[in-house]
Amino acid sequence: MRNARHPERNEIEVLSVMGALSDPIRVGLVRVLADGRERGWGELRAPVAKSTLSHHLSVLRDAGVTRTRQEGTRCFVELRREDLDARFPGLLSAVLNAADAAGVGAGVGLAHDTPAALPDGPCAPTGGPRAR
Repeated sequence: MRNARHPERNEIEVLSVMGALSDPIRVGLVRVLADGRERGWGELRAPVAKSTLSHHLSVLRDAGVTRTRQEGTRCFVELRREDLDARFPGLLSAVLNAADAAGVGAGVGLAHDTPAALPDGPCAPTGGPRAR
């Protein structure tokens, strides 16, 4: 993720955002991040392999839904709520309300009870050392 590109606010496209939010795991990640807190990737829990979780986080980042920051070997992610609300007023709230009502992404949460583990590679879907 060393040179990961985050689209500027005016570059975020509604179809990219909707495409990113078309997967229940990604909707679940957005629901977790909707509290406004930045989260380490190791804090996130999803019923998928770590490499698949990395892929989902990359899709959200590339669409402009989240912002990822690397600090050493750790990666942190946050929801770009302000940018999304400015660009598409009411869209994120509508998606989150509908997802909450339908339980979409309910299998995604925070790994409070287990030690944090990094996804494959530092902030990247492939490559780099793996946490064991």
